[in-house]
Amino acid sequence: MRFQGKVVLITGAGVGIGRAAAVRFGREGAKVAINSLTPANGQETLRLLQEAGGQGIYIQGDVSIAADARRMVEETVKAFGRIDILVNNAGIVLPGRVDNMSEEDWDRTMAVNLKGVFLVSKYTIPEMRRIGGGVIVHNASVVALKGVKDRGAYTASKGGVLVLTKAMAADYLSENIRVNCVCPGTTYTPSLERRIQAFADPEKARADFIARQPMGRLGKDEEIAAAILFAASDEAAFMNGATIAIDGGMTI
Repeated sequence: MRFQGKVVLITGAGVGIGRAAAVRFGREGAKVAINSLTPANGQETLRLLQEAGGQGIYIQGDVSIAADARRMVEETVKAFGRIDILVNNAGIVLPGRVDNMSEEDWDRTMAVNLKGVFLVSKYTIPEMRRIGGGVIVHNASVVALKGVKDRGAYTASKGGVLVLTKAMAADYLSENIRVNCVCPGTTYTPSLERRIQAFADPEKARADFIARQPMGRLGKDEEIAAAILFAASDEAAFMNGATIAIDGGMTI
């Protein structure tokens, strides 16, 4: 049980990668604070966590709102006394190029994907400092390493997360707070399925998503969760400011 006695806060844990990570942390002994904007999703993750033998709480909130970010941290500490690990997983994918994307979609993407990481980290770091250290894992994306079409704002936001990882790792190294990020390739999640179904020809869209993965398949949320848990574990104690590309070969 790698995380026995540890407390983990995971943002965007209502579905997909965040849910898979929450359940895995619970199985390995952690107490997990599950954040999701959608109560039904968050409560379902909590149910699955408890079914797997884990202990947790659900906290509703929007990572892009400072008061919500602060409350996530406060409620986690109130319930469990501390935060050892923060997983900044919450994110959205809005399509568009620079010339055809609305300013509102650009701003919303930056608010959730980048500002959300800033805000939740901002309020978590003092709690980690209080207990003598901790680990932060950001969920970025392979698009932080490789451009893809029709994802201007998303690519910019995830590139920001990647370099923010390095800045934070440098800033908090002396305080025993490690900061790393994972960069998943195209991963099959409910969010991806919704995007696929929005195309005029969903099956062609599905085939196109698979075709850009050199390994010939989509990633699984459990595979990305495994990378997150490794980055958060004591096994990775010598890893700081690093990027784990788990992308099906997209960056070969």
